[in-house]
Amino acid sequence: FTQQYQPAVCNSNPTPCKDPPDKLFTVHGLWPSDSNGNDPKYCKAPPYQTMKILEPHLVIIWPNVLNRNDHEVFWRKQWDKHGSCASSPIQNQTHYFDTVIKMYTTQKQNVSEILSKANIKPGRKSRRLVDIENAIRKVINNMTPKFKCQKNTRTSLTELVEVRL
Repeated sequence: FTQQYQPAVCNSNPTPCKDPPDKLFTVHGLWPSDSNGNDPKYCKAPPYQTMKILEPHLVIIWPNVLNRNDHEVFWRKQWDKHGSCASSPIQNQTHYFDTVIKMYTTQKQNVSEILSKANIKPGRKSRRLVDIENAIRKVINNMTPKFKCQKNTRTSLTELVEVRL
């Protein structure tokens, strides 16, 4: 379950984001792995279908950070590339997206919320990665999150871009 910090995504992208990012972590994707730890991609599954019923939730927790006018392209890519490989225990596309909504909103896996409760707030202040890791581990049964950091193309500072739970 991968979440991305919107400002860092925009700062590390060569093309600027079209809209100002929110200062929070939002869903990047739910990426299944097999029993060997490999991440399968582009498996056989029914093609992506528009999900008007879930869209109000997805726009908030799973926006297309780079282009907020086209969330559907981002969701389709995530389903085609990753969701299509989640056939067990995920039953279908609706179940895949609904699972993500539940993980983010009700199962205490919202990274922004976890860090806020640990008094780790976004901003220009440097943070030790171990402090962020420890705050997250406390909430997710001591499992170790994975981090992706990248250089900000404007300041050359390294920023936390993604957290994988």
